[in-house]
Amino acid sequence: MEKLTPLFDSNRRWAKEILKTDASFFEKLSKQQSPKYLWIGCSDSRVPANEIVGLLPGELFVHRNVSNLVVHTDMNCLSVMQYAVSVLKVKHIIVCGHYGCGGIVAAVEERPHGLIDNWLRNVRDTYYEFEKELLAIKDDTERINRLCEINVASQVFNVCNTTIVQEAWQAGQELSVHGWIYGIQDGLLRDLNVTACSLAQMRQLGVH
Repeated sequence: MEKLTPLFDSNRRWAKEILKTDASFFEKLSKQQSPKYLWIGCSDSRVPANEIVGLLPGELFVHRNVSNLVVHTDMNCLSVMQYAVSVLKVKHIIVCGHYGCGGIVAAVEERPHGLIDNWLRNVRDTYYEFEKELLAIKDDTERINRLCEINVASQVFNVCNTTIVQEAWQAGQELSVHGWIYGIQDGLLRDLNVTACSLAQMRQLGVH
């Protein structure tokens, strides 16, 4: 049985480099985590959450799934959000998609993909809602990328519409929800300008 030795070797090198910068880093990290941000992103291996925003372990609380969806029946995602908001008291929730998302592509293809089609039904519903706008885009890549953006905006609305976030706002907790998108082709993040810090701002979000 293969033991994946190269990964353990890489881990030791990584830990050694961290300790060169801060000899007590892991000791402090083991005692607490106090991130200001919750990242809800795609499972795509090309989108490493901590690295693309330049944050160390302990500075970003992360949940990832295919196509960065926030589904109100997904107890995994909701449990992460609940812990992040109620216990860790994060100040920002970032929903981050990425251009060229394979899940988004699969959601609009006219062929079966197996079990994942049930998960991506949410994206397909969004596609139907904005079908007129999307079909007006003639370039296939641009059309998919626009749907990636719309999907992020829709998930921001879903985050805001959870009891978790609404109860935090009602209690006066400082909490903002943001929608970003990442370009794998250039490594840059883009703010989609769909941000809400209150119930009133949630209602003003243009896409959901």
